[in-house]
Amino acid sequence: MNYLLLFLSVAFGYVIALFLKKRELRNMEVFLAFSGAFLLSITVFELLPEVFETPSKNIGVFIMIGILLQIFLEFFSKGAEHGHVHLHSENKHFPWILFISLSIHAFIEGFPISEENNLMIAIIIHKIPVAIILSFFFITAGYRRSTTLLFLFFFALMTPLGNFISKNYDIVHLYETEITAVVIGIFLHVSTTILFESSKNHKFNLTKMTAVVVAVLIAYLL
Repeated sequence: MNYLLLFLSVAFGYVIALFLKKRELRNMEVFLAFSGAFLLSITVFELLPEVFETPSKNIGVFIMIGILLQIFLEFFSKGAEHGHVHLHSENKHFPWILFISLSIHAFIEGFPISEENNLMIAIIIHKIPVAIILSFFFITAGYRRSTTLLFLFFFALMTPLGNFISKNYDIVHLYETEITAVVIGIFLHVSTTILFESSKNHKFNLTKMTAVVVAVLIAYLL
């Protein structure tokens, strides 16, 4: 069921994008702010205490590796993980670089999902607006439907695949804390970037601030 929900979050985003108009896409900023705040809160409230049960400077090193890895991936994805999509309208070939960078991100983020945390909820909330924006720009840029669906299908598989591997291969359990620390770094970078960029001129209005506060409170109460 967890795998299906993670997959359907991307499919749901595509369906919404089919009915969106460009002016309506601006309303996604509030949803993005909510998702960024929720992801950040789950990371701080649940994942950070988990990896620092036995305090070690090495954990900080792996968190920094995660941050740097995400910066490297965004060099190729151009920030699609937090709602920025840059596709060349004159080139309708399959966007391999964008696909690979997003897939690596999605694959890794599936590793720490477990019954002991609420990360799956945070990732689903994070994936829906990203999938909407990604799908919308594929559609409006004139990409073939087969290209769009193929991209989204394999992208949607990546997080469930990462979670499946983490649960079924013993070698992953040996480095569970280190891998979780890397994912924390990725989430810290992505979520704070979403919050920083979710408003024009980097200024929050009351609606977005309310969305952020509500997201933090919900994450705390879960």
